Amino acid sequence: MPAIDAPVTPEGLRERLFTAGYIADEDLASLVWMGLTLERPLLLEGVAGVGKTAIAGACARALGRPLLRLQCYEGLDLSQSVYEWNYSRQLLEIRLAEAGQGDRQALRENLFGEEFLLQRPLLQAIRSLQPCVLLIDEIDRADEAFEAFLLEVLSEYQVSIPEIGTLKALSRPLVILTSNATRDLSDALRRRCLFHYVDYPSLARETQIVRTLVPEAATRLVEQAVAFVQRLRKEDLDKVPGVAETLDWVRILFHLGLAELPADHLLLVPSLAALLKTRNDRWQVTPERVAKLIDGPRIGQEAGVAGAIR
Repeated sequence: MPAIDAPVTPEGLRERLFTAGYIADEDLASLVWMGLTLERPLLLEGVAGVGKTAIAGACARALGRPLLRLQCYEGLDLSQSVYEWNYSRQLLEIRLAEAGQGDRQALRENLFGEEFLLQRPLLQAIRSLQPCVLLIDEIDRADEAFEAFLLEVLSEYQVSIPEIGTLKALSRPLVILTSNATRDLSDALRRRCLFHYVDYPSLARETQIVRTLVPEAATRLVEQAVAFVQRLRKEDLDKVPGVAETLDWVRILFHLGLAELPADHLLLVPSLAALLKTRNDRWQVTPERVAKLIDGPRIGQEAGVAGAIR
């Protein structure tokens, strides 16, 4: 995939993100542009389901860069995130040398060289000849010790390996960290990043997103479905549906042959499996509650929704 030069303006980047299938607002497009210009990591914080991870994929497509992803979890260590030694290959080389089929002196000098190093996402990202997009997903799930190690990578774009020394970046990736805010991140990490809080989109913007990504669905169906989801998010749910759930639901309604929400709300209940993801949520959103959510006042009409999305 050939790399594309970074746009010279935030608006130019916003247009590329739109072409890549992501409808970014001005603040987000400006943030990504600043990250590219300053070569600074981006920290995207927000609740699950607002599309933080999708931003990294869209940036990769918009810039023509490969995407590398590191999924964080409790107990994540260097061997999964940065590097580990290829012990099986090292053992093979040792046995060949013992059998007289290898150079023992060269083996002693090179046994812990880069040719025996297995690169994981963080090291791959900075040693890539072509700049990439590095997604460090859900950094708040990782331990604080791992977060502290990241500081060297994010500030100096280098990795220190005791057996080799310091490996500096051959290219600087666009680094995007996401956090669901399940724990506080350190001040040191935040200082190294440009920050943006990603919230659920407004009615107008979510309608535009669904129209763009599900163009086959009728306009009336999209408007009604998005308004329903926006009301549903105000309910006391265990898991609030995100934009991805809205898209799935609209696709289901479209494949059911609907051009608008049916008058018989009971027909909608089975399809709510796309929106409600826990037993408790399915239990509390009764058919009667569905009817009230459908018939409720439109959200955001006072903001001029019709004009904003056309």
